[in-house]
Amino acid sequence: MSLPPPVAPPRIFASLRRLAARRRILALQARADAARYIIDDMVEDVEDRLGFLRFEPQRALVIGDWTGQLAAALTARGVEVVTADPAGLHGAMVLDEERPYPVAGFDFIASLGTLDTVNDLPGALIHLRGALAPGGLMIAKFMGAGSLPQLRAILMAADGDRPAARMHPMVDVRAGGQLLQRAGFADPVVDGHGVDVRFRSLAGLVGDVRAQGCGAVLTHAGPALGKAAMVRALAAFDAAADDDGRVIERFEIVTLSGWRKG
Repeated sequence: MSLPPPVAPPRIFASLRRLAARRRILALQARADAARYIIDDMVEDVEDRLGFLRFEPQRALVIGDWTGQLAAALTARGVEVVTADPAGLHGAMVLDEERPYPVAGFDFIASLGTLDTVNDLPGALIHLRGALAPGGLMIAKFMGAGSLPQLRAILMAADGDRPAARMHPMVDVRAGGQLLQRAGFADPVVDGHGVDVRFRSLAGLVGDVRAQGCGAVLTHAGPALGKAAMVRALAAFDAAADDDGRVIERFEIVTLSGWRKG
């Protein structure tokens, strides 16, 4: 008896919109006041984890770090580094995370800020493990569940009785652990932490989200907000503000790490 064909994962994210959002990062980062605190936090945390583990990789793959900070830090330690990115930013190797990697044998892989917008996350993690050498370590960081609660509430208020899909679904810590085990990683560790930022305006909040490539790239995105909806959005922002007129927004960063034992 023949087996049924495998079921393709749902196409939640639009690949072309995803690539466009990543390319837009470089244009927006050209501004003097461009935000980059999310990627800075990710890079710093990866370096701290490597130091805590006393892990000294020899050959590393760094995915998604459009600042080049992590690659530079690893290179300064004598590590041979290959950089990759879904959109090939800064001349990095173009990488489709939902297919087997064209390079492998790395004893360390860092994936920063990209896995939250792949349609087949279990498959992407399997490909990450496949690119590791036996004994290799993977650390993946991305925006997770609990992120942007204020913006979500503001957009819901703006849409009124007919809410539209404007922000994509996100992975929580519990699901992350199950995904690592499913992908075959040994000694999986999953945790999350928040980065809280205060904003004076809705435009500032949205600008920071876009400048760091954190915006939605849904296949079926909602329509642009009309004038009346924008008025409701601004009113919702003002209603959420503290006594100083600022809204505190949270960016929740999930970290998945695991080893390839064989």
